[in-house]
Amino acid sequence: MLNILVCVKQVPDVDLVKMDPVTGSLIREGVPAILNPLDGNAMEAAVRVKEQYGATITAITMGPPAAEAVLRECLSVGADRAVLITDRAFKDADTLATSYVVAKAAEEFGPYDLIFCGKETLDGATGQMGAQLAERFGSALVTSASRILEIDEAADTLVTEREMETGIETVQARIPCLFTIEKTNYQPRIPNFKGKKAARFAEIVTRTASTIPGLDPSRIGAVGSGTIVPRTYPPERGESGVMIDEGSAERNGAKIVEILAETGLI
Repeated sequence: MLNILVCVKQVPDVDLVKMDPVTGSLIREGVPAILNPLDGNAMEAAVRVKEQYGATITAITMGPPAAEAVLRECLSVGADRAVLITDRAFKDADTLATSYVVAKAAEEFGPYDLIFCGKETLDGATGQMGAQLAERFGSALVTSASRILEIDEAADTLVTEREMETGIETVQARIPCLFTIEKTNYQPRIPNFKGKKAARFAEIVTRTASTIPGLDPSRIGAVGSGTIVPRTYPPERGESGVMIDEGSAERNGAKIVEILAETGLI
């Protein structure tokens, strides 16, 4: 039976997040936190593999204690185990430090045949976690996977489609394999009452910096991060445009020339 890991993240609803114009920091107070949408697609892809081939699914996230909510959401739709990594020592971690901690914590329940991640997150949108985790797990990597076509456990191979700028590419990969999932074919399901009830009372495995075996303190949090974001700036708003309607294409063209001449551009 396949052993599957699904990496998810709790993110603020970016449609409701505002920015402090003085500090440049995001104002998260009062903004609801949600399961990163593309991670929901990754969870759905994992559950479909489980339904077709048989599998045990572990959902894992790193975040504050409140991130337990997204793990219960994963449990309600088909995850068998949920792991919450939470500790103030992980604060201000970039993707390098985060992928290190997630991989070390996940080792307890591995090794894994398949690992699923969303293509990117709403808050960071770096798209770096999938590749970093594949490197740490020593697995094959299929980015922008849109559909898993076939899994051959006996041969340790699989066939999947991935979205390219020029179309769809069909690739074969070795197991273990990590996928970053597109939303095209894996619309997250709505949990039924039985699933929601079971998830509500399910145990959440919690790990901290002191309970993850072999964790190197110098590689976590801000200290272990290779990048730091000192400040965030909102996009600058340019001047509003001018609508030109002189009644015909010829008059519109003449008006544009007139404006360009007045501004010294021609």
